[in-house]
Amino acid sequence: MGFCVFISAVSASSAVKIVMKKISVAIITKNEEANIRDCLESVRWADDIVVVDGGSTDQTLKICGEFPVRVFGEEWKGFARQKNSAIAKTRQEWVLSLDADERVTGKLKEEIARTLDSNQSLDGYFVARKNFFLGRWIKRCGWYPDHNLRLFRKGRGLFEEREVHERMKVQGRVGYLKEPLEHFTYRTLSDFIQRLDRYSSLAAREMRREGRRFRHLDLFFRPPFTFLQMYLLRAGFLEGYFGFLLAVLYSFYTFAKYSKLKEIQTLEDLRPSK
Repeated sequence: MGFCVFISAVSASSAVKIVMKKISVAIITKNEEANIRDCLESVRWADDIVVVDGGSTDQTLKICGEFPVRVFGEEWKGFARQKNSAIAKTRQEWVLSLDADERVTGKLKEEIARTLDSNQSLDGYFVARKNFFLGRWIKRCGWYPDHNLRLFRKGRGLFEEREVHERMKVQGRVGYLKEPLEHFTYRTLSDFIQRLDRYSSLAAREMRREGRRFRHLDLFFRPPFTFLQMYLLRAGFLEGYFGFLLAVLYSFYTFAKYSKLKEIQTLEDLRPSK
């Protein structure tokens, strides 16, 4: 069943009833016991919730069993393919794609209801994200509003198949919602460093797949530019310690990414030619 949202009209004695279009929520998981309960609780109102799990060994699946969700276990295929697999299993007219560490606020839920009821000409919507780092909402460093295409008509949207930093592509017209998702990423420094290692490897592979070759200038200039861009040009200094820390960590991510590109290239050059 869908749900209803009521908006106050000009007259205090009347109200306008908005009936939300039926929506599916698509989520992918792998060892997300720290996140998945709050994520599912934030979309309990949805008509259809699909979780594609990539082989969790923690309590993720047990927690999913506490909610009215359809869970599918699949071998991990990469972020984009896994998300597209979840989208393919949805049943409703509209799809909202979420990460397990994201939350739909009440205000965003209401805006989705109003938007889908009033505007039938668009096929997808960008949603801003409030990104939290070590428990703090980061407003600068280029971290906000961080628009992502997440809400779309079924059959009109899919993720580009990239190793990392996958993006949604929608066929048709798109718009923007005002209310943001809440994104609780990087709860600890250890979490960031572990993901930095994994994501920099994926990014290096993606660059090599696209035909990029290592250049020493990239290694020398891109990391300090990343720091200056986040800390100065995007006003990270106004975030105090957190802005400085993020700028340092992302500059190291850039260094690691290009160093790993060099490593991949070197290994390729050492392979005997056929």
